[in-house]
Amino acid sequence: MATERGTVVKIDAQGTWVKTTQSSACAGCSARGSCHTKPGSGDREVNAINTIGAAVGDRILLGIETAPLLKATFLLYVFPILALLIGAFVGNALAIHLQRDATNSAVLIAIVFFVASVLVMRRRANRMAHQDAYRPRIIRIL
Repeated sequence: MATERGTVVKIDAQGTWVKTTQSSACAGCSARGSCHTKPGSGDREVNAINTIGAAVGDRILLGIETAPLLKATFLLYVFPILALLIGAFVGNALAIHLQRDATNSAVLIAIVFFVASVLVMRRRANRMAHQDAYRPRIIRIL
């Protein structure tokens, strides 16, 4: 489970908003630049599930399960690259059977597969965003 400390700053109809500060664990993350809401700031706000009754001003510990985090990471980073490679191989194989230029066919089919993967990824990500497994959860009041 990935955890992070934070402070509850707001509770509204959308959920419980927690302000967190970029930690040393963020230094090795490739997405560290896109996490915060204010450019140049180490603070960011996340919408968390509050099942333990944390109130505004409470210092809390946020957590997200590792399996959903890895699934989302795969969908975002690996799936489009795999689709691109598979498209290139399919395009190359089709070009041989259709007696066309292999390079052009491979590039064209790879682009088609990549665009299709982005559309699939977008649709799947929208569904995942509404599932509690992919949202951080307040696991303890400090």
